[in-house]
Amino acid sequence: MAWVRRNLRRPHQLARVIIGLGVAVVAVVALSGMAAWLLAAAGAGFALTGVVGYCPACAVAGIGSGGRS
Repeated sequence: MAWVRRNLRRPHQLARVIIGLGVAVVAVVALSGMAAWLLAAAGAGFALTGVVGYCPACAVAGIGSGGRS
C-alpha cells in the first residue's frame, strides 16, 4: 500500500501473521458462539496488520519505524 507508511519490521510482521492466524484458528476450533467469532476477528485483524506492515496502535504510541529512522 503506497499511501501507508510501514511501521513494522519484517520479523515483527511475520510474528503478527503467525500469531494472529493461530489465534483465529484456535478460536474457531476450541470455542463456540460469539466469543469464538470475536476472538477470530481479533486474530484476523492482528494478522492483517502484519500483512500490511502497518499498526495504527504502534503509530499512535510512536513505536517502530519499519526500518526507517
